[in-house]
Amino acid sequence: VLQIVKESQQQHGLRHGDFQRYRGYCSRRLRRLRKTLNFKMGNRHKFTGKKVTEEILSDNRYLLLILMDAERAWSYAMQLKQEANTEPRKRFHLLSRLRKAVKHAEELERLCESNRVDAKTKLEAQAYMAYLTGMLRFEHQEWKAAMEAFNKCKTIYEKLANAFTEEQAVLYNQRVEEISPNIRYCAYNIGDQSAMNELMQMRLRSGGTEGLLAEKLEALITQTRAKQAATMSEVEWRGRTVPVKIDKVRIFLLGLADNEAAIAQAENEETKERLFESLLSECRDAIQAVREELKPDQKQREHSLENDSGKVSNIQYLHSYLTYIKLSTAIKRNESMAKSLQKALLQQQRSDEDGKRSPRPQDLIRLYDIILQNLVELTQLPGLEEDKNFQKETGLKTLVYKAYRCFFIAQSYVLVKKWSEALVLYERVLKYAREVQSGAGAHRNSLKELPDVQDLITQVNAEKYSLQAAAILDANDPHETESPSQVKDGKPLSERFETFCLDPSLVSKQVSLVHFPPGFQPIPCKPLFFDLALNHVAFPPLEDKVEQKAKSGLTGYIKGIFGFKS
Repeated sequence: VLQIVKESQQQHGLRHGDFQRYRGYCSRRLRRLRKTLNFKMGNRHKFTGKKVTEEILSDNRYLLLILMDAERAWSYAMQLKQEANTEPRKRFHLLSRLRKAVKHAEELERLCESNRVDAKTKLEAQAYMAYLTGMLRFEHQEWKAAMEAFNKCKTIYEKLANAFTEEQAVLYNQRVEEISPNIRYCAYNIGDQSAMNELMQMRLRSGGTEGLLAEKLEALITQTRAKQAATMSEVEWRGRTVPVKIDKVRIFLLGLADNEAAIAQAENEETKERLFESLLSECRDAIQAVREELKPDQKQREHSLENDSGKVSNIQYLHSYLTYIKLSTAIKRNESMAKSLQKALLQQQRSDEDGKRSPRPQDLIRLYDIILQNLVELTQLPGLEEDKNFQKETGLKTLVYKAYRCFFIAQSYVLVKKWSEALVLYERVLKYAREVQSGAGAHRNSLKELPDVQDLITQVNAEKYSLQAAAILDANDPHETESPSQVKDGKPLSERFETFCLDPSLVSKQVSLVHFPPGFQPIPCKPLFFDLALNHVAFPPLEDKVEQKAKSGLTGYIKGIFGFKS
């Protein structure tokens, strides 16, 4: 049962979460099965209901009929669950379709009790019915009944996984992993507080929950933080205590430490990137809430600035603190991406791979440009202009990232064999690194999280020697120097027969033999004839003929008017 269900789901839409497509597939397969088995429900004019009984179980496709009915109802319920986020009334229809799916699953389990069905199918039918029952109870928020159903389903699949080979057990173990977060969630709602920590660990390991539990777990985390936020009234940052009255900001600040710990414990880069994006999204929401409080308080803030001699208000200082968290998180995210790109760049140098786009030093330059831009924004935060220690720390961080940016710019110049430019940039890297080492002093604790400058100095010195050697070899390479016999002037072969020239293009597909199409050449024009004798010819006079013709014409016209004939 489970293998049929999983293969159908993966091949017809559920790989991308398209439940509507899968529901259409179930309907079409039901129609094909009824037509093949001659098990139609009447005709187009009249409906005649038929039920699958144990007596007609001569073909296993009769069980497929019940299974596809249950899958069609379940997929429709999941489709309605997605739509219920914007249309809450569809939740009633969702529960109705889940009840229908459970009804079909119970019928499948009853039919599988027949002697014609093997033991494996009987157990799978029981597990399938328990799974759908648990989902229905979960939606009804009947936590105890849901946990019992999920535990029954989990137990059956675990026994099936132990009874078969490893290849067959993979499918059962995947289903066990899918329902484990649901069991923990039900246990938490029943009263088991330790289940919350297990849910958080599952969320980290899997890179985020999916499906039925995802929204509920996020809502649960927010609800737990909201309860703790009721006791939080102020926050201290850089020696100044600021009251926090906005609930959304309280919730965000309470969850900040947990989010940072989750990022540090993330096992892969994909999970870490997703957690960074989630933290930045929450931070942006908190900043927006503070901005809305700042708008009506504009005049009061201007008045407080005048009275306090430039000291910003508490709400403005809180806004600066949240902006600092956002920019610092963005810097950490870009630095994490830069480290992963550096590893990929190092692996690419060791083994060249074809077929996919390989990382380049230009990608790292772009990341460090964004980091430097964030650091510039940090120095311009209101309320921190007079903080000398903060400005000094930010200046040292800027030098560190400038050094790394220069290093990768030099690497990009090395790739195109611009040796002198790369050497100058390596010297600039060493200059920045020495400035950081000389200016660190009392700020070494704040530079612990930054990349080590001493490693960069060691790497640059090694790269300088490699660059000088490559430049010398490139200058002495006979293949690169052009002799007079190799210089081409662009003429085709037909125009340089008397000159010997080593032209590799003569054996290539784009050989230049002649100019084609040929150029235009001057040719003699067609002669022009001028009739000069016409000006010296004397023609006979025609005056008498012209006057006679004019008279006869006028007389004939007058006679014609009065009716006389000539």
